[in-house]
Amino acid sequence: MKRGGSGVIEVSDLTKHYGSATAVRDLTFTVKPGIVTGFLGPNGAGKSTTMRLILGLDAPDTGHALVAGKPYRDHVAPLHECGALLEARSVHPGRSAYNRLLALAQTHGIGRSRVNELIEMVGLETVARKRAGTFSLGMGQRLGIACALLGDPRTVMFDEPVNGLDPEGILWIRNLLRQLASEGRTVFVSSHLMSEMAQTAEHLIVIGRGKLLADMSVEEFVRSASKRSVRVRSPDASRLKDLLVGPDVEVKAGEPSILEISGLSSEQIGETAAANRIVLYELTPQEASLEEAFMELTRDEVEFQGEAHAIAAERQRAVA
Repeated sequence: MKRGGSGVIEVSDLTKHYGSATAVRDLTFTVKPGIVTGFLGPNGAGKSTTMRLILGLDAPDTGHALVAGKPYRDHVAPLHECGALLEARSVHPGRSAYNRLLALAQTHGIGRSRVNELIEMVGLETVARKRAGTFSLGMGQRLGIACALLGDPRTVMFDEPVNGLDPEGILWIRNLLRQLASEGRTVFVSSHLMSEMAQTAEHLIVIGRGKLLADMSVEEFVRSASKRSVRVRSPDASRLKDLLVGPDVEVKAGEPSILEISGLSSEQIGETAAANRIVLYELTPQEASLEEAFMELTRDEVEFQGEAHAIAAERQRAVA
């Protein structure tokens, strides 16, 4: 796959209510091509609703969402513009993987060769003629990803794509997302696995209770939650502590040879140690993990399960 292009996703002042429940409120952000953008939030934060609004599956109460400059429904060949995986299991259980892809292909004038290419790409060659209803969760995910990529789209949106995948499958989707971004595509992916986002995404959109909490690079996001301290290990930790303590410097002693120092950079600490001939065994800037940074930011934004279930129930009633 080599088709790139500008498939920018623009979300502007988006608000959506389901009955008395507010799923998304005043949400504004832009997803740019060429990088993997992670979409994070606690359960019930509004991630799936936002993706549905972008695809026109639900109508916003206010605001708008555009893909490549226009609403998704206004594109002449939408599968070529944006491919999405929202619910991998939404496939007729009696239809084979091959026929599912072929039926979609025929709606857009896509040839059988592309269907065969996707079957091989996602690793479903041995089960392509089997009924999708017999598929494991992981195989269903692979079929959903194949459907999303069928039109060789400029933009891809995946909601929890690693669900049900084994370690080999998780590595495969990680590399696939990076490859798609490297080709200049817009890649927008949600996941509850922080370890995966840390290894895959370059930029993050974080929401809580339907509101935007963060829109920044992964590096900035993690740094904003970090304590900005330095771990030092030295056989002469006590003397080093006396040399470093000051009005804007905090030094915590743990084990006899270990210090945690806030208010100084690792370079400043190293220079002080060298000037006083103090041996250092370790000099490590401390940084929060993506998971720690996420938990810190969303600590007060976590929805009660009852509220999340209420939104889902109201959505089902609205669709019916």
